[in-house]
Amino acid sequence: MTSGSVTAGQSRCRRCGFEAPGGDAAWRRIDVPKLGRMTQCPDCESTDVITSR
Repeated sequence: MTSGSVTAGQSRCRRCGFEAPGGDAAWRRIDVPKLGRMTQCPDCESTDVITSR
């Protein structure tokens, strides 16, 4: 498991720890009714993703 911090410019899935640059093609984008477009983890399909600035 990964630590609680995220490298600058990186996004990380809080569920499985998958990490890739924010906005990278590695992340899935899904449209959720009433919520809009969301980022989804390609490994575990979670939308609980955090991004460092």
